[in-house]
Amino acid sequence: MIIWLNGSYGAGKTTTARELAALLPDARVFDSETVGALLRPVLAGVPVGNFQDWPPWRGVVVATATQVLWYTGGTLLVPQTVLSEEYWVELSAGFAEQGVPVRHVLLHCDPDTLTRRIRTDTAPESATAGPWRLRHREPYREALPWLRRAAEVVDTTDLTPAQTAAVIAAGREA
Repeated sequence: MIIWLNGSYGAGKTTTARELAALLPDARVFDSETVGALLRPVLAGVPVGNFQDWPPWRGVVVATATQVLWYTGGTLLVPQTVLSEEYWVELSAGFAEQGVPVRHVLLHCDPDTLTRRIRTDTAPESATAGPWRLRHREPYREALPWLRRAAEVVDTTDLTPAQTAAVIAAGREA
């Protein structure tokens, strides 16, 4: 099974995934951004604003996650923002074709809390990621209607990442 943690950039998906991995037996985190890093030199010169816009990214994520899951078993945790409904449908269909169940979880918090979390994040990678995250608050807000329909929503406004992980683990489908 895959548990796909979606949400705005800076919502705490990666931190929650690490916490969740500690709670679920045989769970591991698959950072699908590494697929973008893999493709970047191969697709150099192909203009893109976000590596998700490259069709190969979506196909390689499905293929890699599926292969890892078949090899390891257990649960694969994928902390990745997907704001395009078209891309989510493509990813979901790819997993369905492979017979891989996906639990899509949206980590959501109120806008003020999100902004505060982004601005106070002291992780080294957040120094450069902060402005990107802030710029994508509006696209996230615009995607919320379809995200709410397509995912199980966990309101993280008043939760720590550990509490969020516990909520997700408690609702885990067998």
